[in-house]
Amino acid sequence: MPPSSSTETEFARELDLVRPGLSAAYAAALTGARAAVLSRLWRALAHEPLPWIARREPTAGGLLLHLTDGRRLHGPPADPYATDAYATEVLLEGLAHGCPGALVTALGVPHGDPFAAELDHSTASLALSRADQPQDLPEPASAWEWEQRVVDGHPYHPNCRSRPGFSVAEQLAYGPEHRPLVRLGLMPLDDGGIVRGVWPKWLRDGGRPLVPVHPWQTAHVLGVPAQEGPAAHPLMSLRTLALPDGGPHVKTALSARLTSSVRDISVQSVETSLAVSDFVASMAARTDGLLHVTRTLGAVSAHSPDLAAVVRESPETRADTAAGERVVPVAALPLTGLPSSAAWFAAFTRLVLTVGLRLLDLGVALEAHGQNLLVVLSPTGAPRRLVYRDLADIRVSPARLARHGIKSPDLAGRMVTDDETTLRRKLFGSLVAGALASTAGSAAALRDALEPAVRDLPRTADLAALSAEPLPTKALTLMRLSPGRSGDLWTLLPNPLTGAGP
Repeated sequence: MPPSSSTETEFARELDLVRPGLSAAYAAALTGARAAVLSRLWRALAHEPLPWIARREPTAGGLLLHLTDGRRLHGPPADPYATDAYATEVLLEGLAHGCPGALVTALGVPHGDPFAAELDHSTASLALSRADQPQDLPEPASAWEWEQRVVDGHPYHPNCRSRPGFSVAEQLAYGPEHRPLVRLGLMPLDDGGIVRGVWPKWLRDGGRPLVPVHPWQTAHVLGVPAQEGPAAHPLMSLRTLALPDGGPHVKTALSARLTSSVRDISVQSVETSLAVSDFVASMAARTDGLLHVTRTLGAVSAHSPDLAAVVRESPETRADTAAGERVVPVAALPLTGLPSSAAWFAAFTRLVLTVGLRLLDLGVALEAHGQNLLVVLSPTGAPRRLVYRDLADIRVSPARLARHGIKSPDLAGRMVTDDETTLRRKLFGSLVAGALASTAGSAAALRDALEPAVRDLPRTADLAALSAEPLPTKALTLMRLSPGRSGDLWTLLPNPLTGAGP
């Protein structure tokens, strides 16, 4: 076992104080957590356009990276779509590294020290998450319970569980995989704030709106006390919570860096929230009932991304639960066992591609990754239709809308683009290289699901690109090592249908 990082040791010390019953399980989980994070990091080193990697050379037993400074880094073969922890160590100039943070430190790359610290935090947090999983949990009965079973976080990001600024006690109190109830705070919205939609009565003090606030935000950012609000179940995004008994979901501002981004709520997204929700719902209605969106009910902002909130429908409003239908986030599908059936996974792949490509042709590119996309299952587990939530990162093409005689909504900023590459990256990177790939778990399984699905789809230029060109995905590690650049950075992966690579 590699030596513990200082972050792992700090976690162990705090855990001994706040939850000593988990200490042994945490220590036992560290080896697997290091391999899980290192495997995600090795995927990035093998496939992202990192400027300090001169070339990559397949070897008989793996992959050899030649660095620009002359050093060599050797590791296992890197299937870009694999989700298992296959990299237990890599060799830098013959010296074994099993701790991902220590590897980045040894590489000595620009901006590597902050990234190494995040990797250490990701590793320790992942071990903590895995340690707190009882063996006798009952079958989930609701979508939010399925979400809380997604223990490992992002399937491909090395910072899959990085939560800088969260103590061990706070992770146990707020992390969805720890299954807590989180007591929201309520902050009054002064006159002049922004209110969109119908703000619910339970979030009003007389006529004054109250902003639901995450307790971490209250303690670390706002610094002023809040009224006591309702208790709710945290979801995969951490900042969004489900109210009990099928109530709506509340998206709170959470000004912390989780995986890649700081989780606040922009003023513009609040101002346009209702218009975007109505527009995407109208576009979903063109999919013959195969897609529904969780509508935004209301949004508020104190003209600050640090104090804002959105209330939206629960995904379960889109399922006939009385008839035995259930809703499962795509990220949780591997936990159901359903994708192990090739026939089931092919049917699911056909469903999601039909919907995604239809909307893309109309002019809407969804960011349909495993967190935003949910599937409605029949009582026997058959995939019937999809639910999409969190509309802030879609892309809309006025030119494509116009081709279909659809009036373009009054939107602005990064959401609007006619660039074909941007539109396809948004959908293919999230849906195919993200949701489908992580459900498949390997290039071979992804190919086997895509091949029968694409044969049945309408022949469009988008389908031709999906079938023949390298597959785009976000260069997540490059983005974390490029602090001076804004926006997404991309890389290209081998197309599992053709083998076409960058």
